[in-house]
Amino acid sequence: MTLAFVVPGLDEATSEKAIAILQNRLSQEQEAALVLKHAHWNVTGPNFIAVHEMLDPEVESVLAQADETAERIATLGGTPDGRADAITRNRTWKPFDVEGRAGTTAYLEALIEYYDAFIAEDRRAVAELDELDFVSSNVIQDHVQQLEKFQWFMRSHLA
Repeated sequence: MTLAFVVPGLDEATSEKAIAILQNRLSQEQEAALVLKHAHWNVTGPNFIAVHEMLDPEVESVLAQADETAERIATLGGTPDGRADAITRNRTWKPFDVEGRAGTTAYLEALIEYYDAFIAEDRRAVAELDELDFVSSNVIQDHVQQLEKFQWFMRSHLA
């Protein structure tokens, strides 16, 4: 990787490590937006409208997270990769596995499981970034808080 520049206080090796972690998070953030939109289009059954309408604001939220992550990568001198193939190339998590039309319970249970991994991956990234770059860590910490809140909404919907 060739960095365009290095931010003051970080060396190139540290920046490259932080960028790699952030790229992994960017890929899952982008995938999450696609997964949520898939669920939005295909959810059916009882509470359809509530779940359908609950998903779109979360799509916007994770896209905003992706934008923030990509901009942090660029700030560190890296080149964020937003292409579709980057999602699969960078995947370290289990893919979302609900296809086609399914009921609200099936989609919410699958999304909760997906968010379990999403949040766990973000928390791992925070722990690694704490040692490398506290600013990047803070970015992902903010994302964890938002993801945990939405997961609470989904869990509460099924309770």
